[in-house]
Amino acid sequence: MAAVDEVDAYLSSVEALGVRRLAHAEWGLTVPGENAGGDPIEASVRIAEGLVRVQALALHAADELDPWMLLWWNRQTRLVRFGCTRSKDIWVHADLPVCDADQRGLDRLLGLLTEAVIAVRERSGR
Repeated sequence: MAAVDEVDAYLSSVEALGVRRLAHAEWGLTVPGENAGGDPIEASVRIAEGLVRVQALALHAADELDPWMLLWWNRQTRLVRFGCTRSKDIWVHADLPVCDADQRGLDRLLGLLTEAVIAVRERSGR
């Protein structure tokens, strides 16, 4: 099965997600707030350059978080990493090689992304 079909089949099978097919090899998804510790998580998924890439906005204008802490967190994470914009929006990014994009790999990737978003939100007190 092609990677695009594998990802599409997996995302369509997870009933708890609100999934939207945006283009070939691109999806939008929503993790409901009750599964994400409060606010919903809006994420995008795309296949590019041999990777399944997922990103989600964790917090807008997170003045209460020290962006240097994110560098420390990045050294301790698996598959996910944190980013911060000039306006202090905190993003979580995750990548998975296409060859590992089976049900188990995708489930792990989205689970780690969700955990990371929740951790940032809890740390900020929001």
